[in-house]
Amino acid sequence: MIKKSLLIIVLIAMAFSIIGCQTVQGVGGDIKWTGQKSAEILEGK
Repeated sequence: MIKKSLLIIVLIAMAFSIIGCQTVQGVGGDIKWTGQKSAEILEGK
């Protein structure tokens, strides 16, 4: 349950980050960061 909650929080943060990004490079960085954090959450780190 906690992992799902954290994943939802990360996805919401990603949505706000994408809204704030003005460049394609910025969006790519946000997607990469979100993928890394999601993997960490799912691995239990």
